[in-house]
This record gives sequence, structure tokens and C-alpha cells, in this order.
Amino acid sequence: MLGHLSFGVQDLARSAAFYERALKPIGFVRVWSNERGVGFGPPGKGDKLALFARPGEARSPGPGFHLAFDAPDRAAVDAFHAAALAAGGTDAGAPGLRPHYSPTYYAAFVVDPDGHKLEAVHQ
Repeated sequence: MLGHLSFGVQDLARSAAFYERALKPIGFVRVWSNERGVGFGPPGKGDKLALFARPGEARSPGPGFHLAFDAPDRAAVDAFHAAALAAGGTDAGAPGLRPHYSPTYYAAFVVDPDGHKLEAVHQ
């Protein structure tokens, strides 16, 4: 349904380092970069998430918005959460089942350094 999503970020180097670590467990890598931005996606393919430097302008979306990444298994959800926290993210929901969504919905939530809420989910 979606081709890609882009976020404006305050500090491109900081955000690129965060996403490199956080997205590695779910199979995303840096697929392009330049002085204005960086893109992440599956190895050898196009970006699914692009970050663009917008110092002094970047704002995270308000309550109710988050970006969910499909994870290949529960271990990848756990690893995403741990990597994101180690890279400077904030915990917004530890890994675990979310039976109010479905009996097999296993997810974790974090907030990146710019305030974007992220999820890794395996169903």
C-alpha cells in the first residue's frame, strides 16, 4: 500500500545512527545517503523510510501516529526494542503479546530521538 515514508529530523547523523542500530534486527539497512538525507530498506532494494535533515523545523506527528515495521519473528521484535533503547530511544511498550489486537500480535514500541513513535510487530 505505501511506497515509503519520510521524516524530518533535527540531527541527521544522530538519527541515522539510531535507525541503523534499531532497524538492523528487522532486516533494514541504509540503502542510500547524502548530505541532506538517508534512506533505509531491505538490502539491495529501495528505501521504505527516508530521513531528511530539517534542523529547527522537524516535528514529530501528534498523538495517534506511529510507524510499525513488520518483524520476521518475535526474537526480531525483542532485538529491535533492545537495539533502539541502546541507541538512545525511549521505551514506549516492552516486547510482548497484545491480545487486544489479536491473539498472535507480538510487538514492542519505542520513541526515537526526535519523538517519532515506532513499533516492531510480528503476527
